[in-house]
Amino acid sequence: MKRFDPNANSDGNLGFQIAPMIDVVFVIMLFFMVMAGAVKVERELNQKLPGTVDSSKSADFTDEIIINIAENGEVLLNDEPMDPVGKHLMPRLTASLMRLKQGGDAAKTPVLVTIICEPEAKYARLVDTLDALAAAEITNVTVTDSGEEGEDI
Repeated sequence: MKRFDPNANSDGNLGFQIAPMIDVVFVIMLFFMVMAGAVKVERELNQKLPGTVDSSKSADFTDEIIINIAENGEVLLNDEPMDPVGKHLMPRLTASLMRLKQGGDAAKTPVLVTIICEPEAKYARLVDTLDALAAAEITNVTVTDSGEEGEDI
């Protein structure tokens, strides 16, 4: 068997081959033609982009009202003390909630209330607070204790 010697002169030098280069160019051209069709399909997707916003008008954001019920029965509306602890009816809290509801209705924004109740607070005080919310016709109420996430009522 004859050994191959790379340093030896051989008449087998074929030179630059153009046929494989033409094949590669056709494959690349085919790839770009296929991808150009895919780009056209993506442009035809029906999408609606958000419009422009008039920045001269003020944006209304919904404020969350927080009612805290302490272990001793004290009720705080946004950290402001309300009616005395011994009272079953809470006229000051009810009046404040009615004003907040009227303001929300005038601004056409919902009134959101979160009641944070201490774990050792009396259940009757929570019911009194819910009665005040019902008198003010506020329906978006979330009740939670001070250590967990709330659940909607």
